[in-house]
Amino acid sequence: MKLKKGDKVQVITGAYKGTVGEITKCFPKEDKVIVEGVNIVKKHMKPTQANPDGGIVEKEMPIHVSNVMAYDAKAKKASRLKYEIKEDKKGNKEKVRVYKKTGAIVK
Repeated sequence: MKLKKGDKVQVITGAYKGTVGEITKCFPKEDKVIVEGVNIVKKHMKPTQANPDGGIVEKEMPIHVSNVMAYDAKAKKASRLKYEIKEDKKGNKEKVRVYKKTGAIVK
């Protein structure tokens, strides 16, 4: 899974298609991510000591990583990612993620 927490992504399928949001949590073993403002469901909460009123809470649920694509804010397009080995002036090698469409490094 090439996506990480904090990456901007665009939803490419489903009810939230076209929505751009930030990844708030990743589940690499399940290949799922939670994206800010996407896949919101209403959860009925029982009254507890911490939440004595209970009630209905809106919550973001995970979606499969295949339904999202990395979003390049400068190009304003969704793009796939690839890994490249970059070498700096001192000769140190570093593995970086790069957008396939533009070739820009993911920050």
